[in-house]
Amino acid sequence: MPAPGADPRRPYADLTPDRVLDAVESLGFSVDGRLLALNSYENRVYQVGIDDAGPLIAKFYRPGRWSDAAIAEEHAFVLALAEREIPAVAPLLIEGQSLHRHADYRFSLTPRCGGRDPELEDLDILTRIGRFIGRLHALGASQAFHHRPTLDLQHFGEKPVRFLLAQGWIPSALETAYRSVIEHALTAIAACYERAGTLRLLRLHGDCHRGNLLWTEAGPHFVDFDDARTGPAVQDLWMLLSGDRQAMTLQLDAVLEGYRDFADFDPRELHLIEALRTLRLIHHAAWLAQRWDDPAFPSAFPWFDSPRFWEEQILIMREQIAAMQEGPLGLF
Repeated sequence: MPAPGADPRRPYADLTPDRVLDAVESLGFSVDGRLLALNSYENRVYQVGIDDAGPLIAKFYRPGRWSDAAIAEEHAFVLALAEREIPAVAPLLIEGQSLHRHADYRFSLTPRCGGRDPELEDLDILTRIGRFIGRLHALGASQAFHHRPTLDLQHFGEKPVRFLLAQGWIPSALETAYRSVIEHALTAIAACYERAGTLRLLRLHGDCHRGNLLWTEAGPHFVDFDDARTGPAVQDLWMLLSGDRQAMTLQLDAVLEGYRDFADFDPRELHLIEALRTLRLIHHAAWLAQRWDDPAFPSAFPWFDSPRFWEEQILIMREQIAAMQEGPLGLF
């Protein structure tokens, strides 16, 4: 819940630097006053200096987004990964708890873990990352989420589209074109799911792009499981791919070479790569619209509230329809 008296459209208005430091100190840490805001929009994340120790990362959860039970499922998943030495940055347990409260904000603490962007152009690095994702999925398949959503056409496609249209986000001059192309896109996504057949669903990282992978000499470690959810395995693989079809085929082959050391992969899921990319694009647009009252969003995404953005979305959807119709990468 937001802090008392806070505008629900501005959920972090009362999260002052002093309040952040007080929250960390409330758990018994002695802060040294150093505070660095990190790049995060959905939540608020800070690096907090600690006397005579390494800094901690304090993550303050957006009010109303996740229930306590959903956050607990995320934390339990990441803690189980870390316990099995699968490199995921887990929240600290303090008196047996990983989710804490201060001034009506919910927050967690993790140690700061350094690293750099992985060189995803290097096929050997992709194979190493694939091994770790395979281990992550082997654990993810062992239990189910009960309080986190499933990545599917309804939640990431149909529902966001209804929101955008109902709230009038599409400029009137473009609405007819948008409605037409988005209807075709949703139909193409449904056809991809039909071609993929019955899917094995498991617990996922959910947002496994290069920004959530930190690379060290020891290999990768995974950060930010805030979007952890249930879905097909390929969701945690396709965001590692880039370039033309030939390049992505080589990259995917490298990822799967490592992945299959620890987990099975159903090649029918390859039908979903462009469908999942399209769903991500649709969901992202609706996410920006839903958060537009948060002052951080207009300043960070000034191009969103303009006709040009929606013109580009229409063009991108047409490209995605063609990509989905072209069929999966050539690994069958």
